[in-house]
Amino acid sequence: MLNVLQIPSSELFAPLAAIGFAAGLNLYATVSVLGLLARFGHLPLPPGLQLLEGWPVIAASTALFVIEFFADKIPAFDLIWNALHTFIRVPVAGLLAYQATRQLSPEHQLLATLLGAAVALAAHGGKTAVRAAVTPSPEPLSNITLSLGEDALAIGLTWLATRHPYVAGTLATIFVVIIVILTRWVIRALRALFRGAEHELAR
Repeated sequence: MLNVLQIPSSELFAPLAAIGFAAGLNLYATVSVLGLLARFGHLPLPPGLQLLEGWPVIAASTALFVIEFFADKIPAFDLIWNALHTFIRVPVAGLLAYQATRQLSPEHQLLATLLGAAVALAAHGGKTAVRAAVTPSPEPLSNITLSLGEDALAIGLTWLATRHPYVAGTLATIFVVIIVILTRWVIRALRALFRGAEHELAR
C-alpha cells in the first residue's frame, strides 16, 4: 500500500507522473479509482486529496466515466468530446498534483503541479495523435478497441501508482518520451482534432 504522507518529497514525483498520465487519458476513471481505493481503505490519501474519497465525488466521477466510456467510442462525437476535454484533463491533473503536495515547499509544489499538467498534456496529445491515425478508418471496431485500451491503461496505471509507484512512474516516463519524440505528429493531431470538432459543431 502506498502512503503518500510517508513518502519523502523527492520520491513523490513517480506516482504523480503516473497519475498525471492516467488523468490525461481518462480523468474521470483516474479520480474514481483513487476515490474508491481510498474509500475502502486501500490508499491513504494526503489531506489535500481526501475530498476524492467522499461519496459525492466518487458518484460524480463514476457517472462521468460512464458517459465518457460511451461518448469516446462514437465516431465524430469523440472529436468534440476530446477537444473539450483538453481544457479539463490538463488543468485538473495539475490541480490534483497541487493538492497532493500541499505539505511540500511552494517551489516543490509548483514543480509538482507543472509536472502533473505537463504529463497529462502529453498523454492527451498522444491519445489524440493515435486517434487521428485510427479514426479515418470507416469501420468503428478499431476506434472502440483503442478507446477500451485507453480506459484500461488509465485504470491500470492509477492502480499501479498506488502499489508500485516507481514501476508506474517509469512506464509513464517511457510513454512521455515516445510522445515527445513524435511531437510533430502530436501537434498536427491536436490541430486536426480542433478542426474536426469545429466542423462537427458547424454541421
